[in-house]
Amino acid sequence: MTKKINLFANLKSDFASGLVVFLVALPLCLGIAMASGAPLFSGIISGVIGGIVVGFLSKSHISVSGPAAGLTAIILTAITDFGAFDIFLTAVFISGLIQLALGFIKAGSISNYFPTNVIEGMLAGIGIIIILKQLPHAFGYDADFEGDQSFIQSNGDNSFSSLFEVFNHIQMGAIVITVISLIILISWDKVPFLKKLKLIPGALIAVISGIVLNEIFISTGSSLAISNEHLVSLPVPTSLDELKSIIVTPNFSGFLNPQVWIVGLTIAIVASIETLLCIEAADRMDVQKRYTDTNVELKAQGIGNMLSSLIGGLPMTSVVVRSSANNNAGAKSKMSTIIHGVLLLISVLAIPVMLNKIPLATLATILILVGYKLAKPATFKHFWEKGKYQFIPFIATLVAVVTTDLLKGVLLGIVISIIFILKGNLKRAYSFKKEEYIDGDIIHIDLAQEVSFLNKAAIKSTLNDIPENSKVIINAHDTVYIAHDILDLIREFKETRAIDENIKVKLKGFKNAYDLDNSPDVANHVSFEHYYDVAKRVMVKKEVVKEVFQE
Repeated sequence: MTKKINLFANLKSDFASGLVVFLVALPLCLGIAMASGAPLFSGIISGVIGGIVVGFLSKSHISVSGPAAGLTAIILTAITDFGAFDIFLTAVFISGLIQLALGFIKAGSISNYFPTNVIEGMLAGIGIIIILKQLPHAFGYDADFEGDQSFIQSNGDNSFSSLFEVFNHIQMGAIVITVISLIILISWDKVPFLKKLKLIPGALIAVISGIVLNEIFISTGSSLAISNEHLVSLPVPTSLDELKSIIVTPNFSGFLNPQVWIVGLTIAIVASIETLLCIEAADRMDVQKRYTDTNVELKAQGIGNMLSSLIGGLPMTSVVVRSSANNNAGAKSKMSTIIHGVLLLISVLAIPVMLNKIPLATLATILILVGYKLAKPATFKHFWEKGKYQFIPFIATLVAVVTTDLLKGVLLGIVISIIFILKGNLKRAYSFKKEEYIDGDIIHIDLAQEVSFLNKAAIKSTLNDIPENSKVIINAHDTVYIAHDILDLIREFKETRAIDENIKVKLKGFKNAYDLDNSPDVANHVSFEHYYDVAKRVMVKKEVVKEVFQE
């Protein structure tokens, strides 16, 4: 029986966190639309649908969906190739249908195979990207658009070189607002009497303070006044007809175009993988350690993308930046996600002029703190102490996410993790009772429960290192599976080198090592009489078989 969830049970904390996410999401929606070569309003539409519709349908408690930076290159290329935004919207609708189908065939279970250190590396990488991208905005240098997460920027700079360029474009007004915003945000979590004001998030106070300060700078004619290009830029419809003209609907004639289906499939695959990665990350961030049904999430994303396309919105995914901001603001349930979507809808219709007064420096400060919490030094220390097999995939994922993109970074981390797993399995194929060999020693080799062809090289090397005149006991009592390659290797060692170099070999627990009856590679402890009967059929004397399979 499914437990009913009361969405209004934690309204105070959820409203405060929803407000914070709204403030973070607004410029990101606009920036990602700009980067995608799409109408600015399409990013807002995607954010509204991602918040209200996907937020309601999803089983995730803190994940937030909306337009994602990871899709910008695909969107920009598709719109350019099609030459029409309405044709592209048909591809988005198709991607939603595919995601819905993926949910029904339970493709979401793939997320269970993402290693923890890789997910943590992805989060830390995203945190560093946020910090690198927002620092220029905090100093008043906005050469790159809000929402861009690419390492190589459109102006030819990269995330690191742009930091040095900041010193040539410092705006003192932005720095003043950044410092004051930072003081407010840190104090709100540290000062006891301010912590009690949970309904009013520190981010809102920081935003209001930024607006008020800049208005004072403007009214007094101060050189600290922040110009319009360093403020939020939201489309402002002046009439209902103008608002209607902003809404674009899909041109379904695109259904007959194979290229539209290819783009739709591409968006569905990339968006689904990014969503599953972000859901896994969101579940790890959740202090209550609740788990999300990823198949339901894929269905919710599919429905969200279909609805978004019908009213001119961009494709969406679950997004780490917004989800992190939601978690850090104290979200308790998915009501915060829904509230953020409602606030986006209300604000763009009712108060766009006021929103356009928000300094980007204030929003950058909020995001920098989010980035720090994702990539705090304690996380690096944690994986360092766990050893190289945990730390190397973590740091490799982080670096690749920062310098390439999220999917490539995660893929690299998973590949390295798999290599380490295989290497670990190679080492665990057997164990020695003695490591240093001296002529005449008795050497014990105990095989593991499973010994596959992957272990062949390691076992071959070990057998080659055994000195002359030794006695070797190879024990397979605990072994369930032995590959034919390994059995052949042991047999060749026993019948050739062992005889030539006076090495006495004793095999224990091998029941069908020579595959006399073509049975599977399983050490299943079949009786000696069974092998005697088989031996008779192939005209092998009982004494020979007994010598080979000594107990």
